[in-house]
Amino acid sequence: MDIERVTTGIKRMFQGVQILFVAFGALVIVPLLTGLDPNVALFTAGIGTLIFQVVTRMKVPIFLASSFAFIPAITYGVATWGIPSTLCGLAAAGLFYVVLSAVIRVFGIGVVNRLFPPIVVGPVICIIGLSLAPVAVGMALGMDGGVQVVPVETALILAGVSLLTTLVIFTFGKGWLKLIPILCGIAVGYALSATLGIINYTKIVEEAWFSIPAFTLPEWNLAAILFIVPVAIAPAIEHFGDILAIGSVTGKNYLEDPGVHRTMLGDGIATFVASFIGGPPNTTYSEVTGAVALTREYNPLIMTAAAVCAIIFAFIGKIGAALHSIPVPVMGGVMILLFGLIASLGINQLVRNRVDLSAQKNIVIVSIILVTGIGGLFIPIGDFKLAGIGLAAIIGVLLNLAIPETQEVKAE
Repeated sequence: MDIERVTTGIKRMFQGVQILFVAFGALVIVPLLTGLDPNVALFTAGIGTLIFQVVTRMKVPIFLASSFAFIPAITYGVATWGIPSTLCGLAAAGLFYVVLSAVIRVFGIGVVNRLFPPIVVGPVICIIGLSLAPVAVGMALGMDGGVQVVPVETALILAGVSLLTTLVIFTFGKGWLKLIPILCGIAVGYALSATLGIINYTKIVEEAWFSIPAFTLPEWNLAAILFIVPVAIAPAIEHFGDILAIGSVTGKNYLEDPGVHRTMLGDGIATFVASFIGGPPNTTYSEVTGAVALTREYNPLIMTAAAVCAIIFAFIGKIGAALHSIPVPVMGGVMILLFGLIASLGINQLVRNRVDLSAQKNIVIVSIILVTGIGGLFIPIGDFKLAGIGLAAIIGVLLNLAIPETQEVKAE
């Protein structure tokens, strides 16, 4: 046996574990917040990453995992139609990516920029974060599904400590530590919760070490499709930014080779497969891009190792049980920062692209998207209704195409 080859393999596996460690906190939060199974999310992150690598010919060092953009849609869908029907809508969102990749291949990326410019995508991303604000605050106050599960005084202490830890690591952390603020915040909050004796370890003890993840198949539901698919517009556009970011780190133009149509196709198929077996939609992780920049290790095989590790961890039942034991206020404290950051990313889209908000067209589009999205406007379509973030995104696209370019808003 070639010792050097074995050594290289062990090194890559260790690097893969590091990548998974960086992505882990954000990866498991989505299923924990939406009622999906975290072990399934681990499995679909691994499978999704491998699918992405096959489609992109092993050229892009990216790890795919749970997308935060779909949290409001999943939460509403699960409460309204149940998990199987919601998965149908999420799988359709994956197919939307596939269609978008075909459009890019035929017409070029310019048509996508025309349909989904920053003036539309920016406020839609803002809505994603702002619509989740009540959820974060409620959890920080110790409430779960409208029920007070932890006394308010205790909940505020746990949420405050978790939030402060996350803030400190996010602001002052160095090296690898800076890449895992969410994980650090949850870990410190969990430790304090254990000290206060409010963690129930029963399920952790009872759960087997080896356990098949709770895979769930989708059920056809047109209402869920109409509600969820438009939500995919924002993360689809963010995909381009993520590909540009990893390209700037590695010094390669992935928009040309393997081509953004291939990266979008890989993301779409990965999301479809993930949703088809009960996992959240996939997306590229900026934390992993930061890890690649830090280590200067650009070999996509490291992401392969991370994907294999994620699949292995998915079959460790006690991991899921331990994740479900995290107290609600701990999650709430971390979510206050995280959901605020999502809203800030939407603002950043407008700033970075120098969108002129003194122009009448732009201010009209932003205003209507924000109010319709946050206000909960819906359009009934027979027995279905188009609502929420998806409706706001569609309205933004139509307004951008219909309203002619205008001059600056004149002062009164």
